[in-house]
Amino acid sequence: MTDAIVHPSAVVEDGATLGAGVRIGPFCHVGPDVVLGDRVELKSHVVVTGDTQVGEDTIIFSFAVIGEIPQDLKFRGEKTRLEIGARNRIREHVTMNSGTEGGGGVTRVGDDGLFMAGCHVAHDVQVGNRCILVNNSALAGHCVLEDEVIVGGLSGVHQWVRIGRGAIIGAVTMVTNDVIPYGLVQAPRGKLDGLNLVGLKRRGVARSDITALRAAFQMLAQGEGAFADRARRLGDETQSDYVREIVAFILADTDRHFLTPG
Repeated sequence: MTDAIVHPSAVVEDGATLGAGVRIGPFCHVGPDVVLGDRVELKSHVVVTGDTQVGEDTIIFSFAVIGEIPQDLKFRGEKTRLEIGARNRIREHVTMNSGTEGGGGVTRVGDDGLFMAGCHVAHDVQVGNRCILVNNSALAGHCVLEDEVIVGGLSGVHQWVRIGRGAIIGAVTMVTNDVIPYGLVQAPRGKLDGLNLVGLKRRGVARSDITALRAAFQMLAQGEGAFADRARRLGDETQSDYVREIVAFILADTDRHFLTPG
């Protein structure tokens, strides 16, 4: 324990590792296998338990429960863990569960994420960097979110679904199939309604790449053959790295079908 500030009402169990400058507020509970990186801050009434690692400069707000066992009836107490990266903001009442043996044993959250109040990250989920989960959204077990994904408020993502980099999910949406990189999904049952053009422009993506992405989306929507066949043709024809990223995502292994352009 290095110059950590721990409120007298907090419980930090023997074995916990606290980095430099850690701050633990009133009525928090930190389990014996927890590692808090430098300058991690826990506001009041936070629970961090299990084999959980929290990266530097992460802030966890009141009543969040981080690292508890999975909400999975198949879980039998096996040793699994939760890894959270650096500089995350985890707001009130967020829950993040450890992994399961059947899912690889680890739930991972990348760097620089924002997890707004009440959202849930289930067992074995893999979340990339700079992702945003808006209030009361939920990721079911084994989901994969690549970098810079936004999931709107009150939305749910079905287990095993992959969401590609830079995609955005609108509010009050149920996502039951994979979402291509840079896709825009909305409507109650989750329709692939276009591209996340606002996000692309904010990242400074070149106009030529955005034009190529628009053309690729139209080919995926209206081209001949099965969806995977259209993707393969795109891969043969395109010069855009962004389009190639979509093609690679579609042709990768998956346990779900895809949301396809209407």
